[in-house]
Amino acid sequence: MHNAALREMGIAGSYVPLCIRNLPDAVQGLRGMDIRGVSVTIPFKTDMMDYLDHVDDEALRIGAVNTVVNRDGRLTGHNTDWQGLVMALKGVMDIKGKSIVILGAGGTARAALYGVVGQGGHPMIISRTKEKSRILAQDWECPYDTMKNMGQIRADVLINTTPVGMVPRRDESPVEDGILSRFSWVVDVIYHPLKTKLLKDAEKAGCRTLSGLEMFIHQGAEQIKLWTGQEPPRDLMRQVVLEKLKREA
Repeated sequence: MHNAALREMGIAGSYVPLCIRNLPDAVQGLRGMDIRGVSVTIPFKTDMMDYLDHVDDEALRIGAVNTVVNRDGRLTGHNTDWQGLVMALKGVMDIKGKSIVILGAGGTARAALYGVVGQGGHPMIISRTKEKSRILAQDWECPYDTMKNMGQIRADVLINTTPVGMVPRRDESPVEDGILSRFSWVVDVIYHPLKTKLLKDAEKAGCRTLSGLEMFIHQGAEQIKLWTGQEPPRDLMRQVVLEKLKREA
């Protein structure tokens, strides 16, 4: 997706996956090789902040970065996850006034909280660990609970920010299918597979659903804007991702 966009934009650059085992050394390599920018994913979105020269206000409030820009050796952290999620949600609903359960307590959950609160939604945090939920909810002044009480909760929207259901765990769901009817919308930030078990179960329960595809495209497009200062071809990016997912399916 990123490489297709860079080629279309006429930018001489490439985007490659790197498996990082030692974060401090990776950051030194980023500086030493003059890599212009990186995406940051699980499990480094929070820890990365400790090794940067600057973190913008949005990422600082979220407490996680998914994007780093290197300008003349100065590393700045940003978060485009929240932008991707808000753009995806606004494509199908008005967030303002909605009761929204956010499943998870990691970096993506923090980005979702920032986006939902900023758009006037009313979030609630649910995770497996009560203490993680409590800390996050206290930070954002919102209610919280644990997974075992999901059957007692009703809301307009459920957003899964956990990796449960992502390839290769495509046969798993973070939520029991019997309680999905308590939500009007079920949203999954996972885009691979395009339709997770959670979304399939939600459709059977009569819920409207939204996959992580649009969030993925928009967060990636916003990354490219940060790295290049130019608007990338989002339609092309969407086409590339869909073709790749269809081939793999």
